[in-house]
Amino acid sequence: MLRKLRSSFRPFTLAAVGAAALVLGPAAPAQDDAGFARYLEELRGQATAAGVSRATADAVFPTLTLNPRVIELDRAQPGGGSTAAIPAFAPYRARHVDAARISRGRVAYQANRARLAGIERDTGVPESIMVAIWGHETNYGGYTGDFDLPRALATLAYEGRRRELFAGEFIATLKLIDRGIPRERLKGSWAGATGYPQFLPSIYLRVARDGDGDGTADIWRSEADALASIGNYLVDAGWRKGQPWGVAVNVPATLDRGALGNATVSPRCPRVHERHSRWRTMAEWRALGIVPQNGAWPADDVLATLLEPDGPGQTAYLLTGNYRVILDYNCSNFYALSVGLLADEVAR
Repeated sequence: MLRKLRSSFRPFTLAAVGAAALVLGPAAPAQDDAGFARYLEELRGQATAAGVSRATADAVFPTLTLNPRVIELDRAQPGGGSTAAIPAFAPYRARHVDAARISRGRVAYQANRARLAGIERDTGVPESIMVAIWGHETNYGGYTGDFDLPRALATLAYEGRRRELFAGEFIATLKLIDRGIPRERLKGSWAGATGYPQFLPSIYLRVARDGDGDGTADIWRSEADALASIGNYLVDAGWRKGQPWGVAVNVPATLDRGALGNATVSPRCPRVHERHSRWRTMAEWRALGIVPQNGAWPADDVLATLLEPDGPGQTAYLLTGNYRVILDYNCSNFYALSVGLLADEVAR
């Protein structure tokens, strides 16, 4: 999961780093301990210039060593020029919107209803959407990663393929320590995502929120804080109150898909967005013979695009602007569809 690099969209959680992995910088320098030590001197200067305290720098920098496993995992990421056929969505859905995840989601949903209702009132983000993202990111907190963030991020910055990105995330991690978050709590994925929502450190600094009223935003131990932070992230990305994420539909065989092609090229993860049709209102889709599987239409003036992830003749989806907000969290149609579908099941 990695998410990033776009103009009109913001970078976010670990899924963000994944998108960033598709944009490779210059060749990485030789990976050796002496080179890493020299680079840390440069990185310390950047951290000091960014306002990191001397106390934090003195505590962290002497402990840092190169992590070869992080480099190995980063280099295993796919490149950005893949033209491989996109697989069907149905098998992915079966794995990620399964009975166990739905059951655990309903338990988590009910256990947090008192606080979730308040977060929904404040943000407009449905309770079930926040729970579904939590479920997808860490299986409701079951696994959040065990890599030491300062070491992993310093290693990735030194590697050099995305130096600016990871140097910035390393410095953001030091700022978390400056805020009083103990280093031993700063564990996460090899690429820097941390806590129940799997935020990158810079995203924590921007959108983390206190959800339980204790004055801190502890996304590592407080479910309420994690859910409030997810809600705030989605608001920051443009969530529209009262609008669904999408609706499962049946498409008539007579639909002229050629007339609905989307000629717009997205500046971010274009392969994800090119699968969507042009925008049409729900009223226009209804006039084309589209039928919701649950029989309920969103408001006529709500704009949506059509996505047929398993091809013609299978379940399709009309997707609103709020679906694009979920894509902001992780730019993958399979991920965003599964979040929406899991949210629907959790709320039943």
